[in-house]
Amino acid sequence: MDEILAPLQDAFEGQIDFHGQRLAEILSTALLVIFGAISFIVGYIYKDIHLTLWIGLGGTIFTGFVVIPAWPWFNRNPEKWLASGGSGIGNLKGGPSVLVDGVKVH
Repeated sequence: MDEILAPLQDAFEGQIDFHGQRLAEILSTALLVIFGAISFIVGYIYKDIHLTLWIGLGGTIFTGFVVIPAWPWFNRNPEKWLASGGSGIGNLKGGPSVLVDGVKVH
C-alpha cells in the first residue's frame, strides 16, 4: 500500500526543499509588495477604495496560487534524510549513529 501512496503523497505534499521554501518566500513577498503598490496607485488615481481592495484581494489570491501548491520548481533540491534505524523506537542496534558530546547515539 505504501508503494501506491508514496508517489501520490510526494505529488501533493512535495519533499522538504529549503531552496524552494526560500524561493516561495521571496516570490510571495515580492508579489504582495507589487500588487499592494499597484492597488494603492490605481486606487489613488481613481479615488476608489473598493477598487484598491479588489486589486489587493486579487493579488493576494494570485500570490497564494503561485506559492502554496507544491509546484515542481519548488522541489528541485530535496533534502536527503538518513534512513530510520529499524522498525520501532526501541530499536537501537544498527543504523546510522550520531556523535553527541563524545557519546555515540543511535
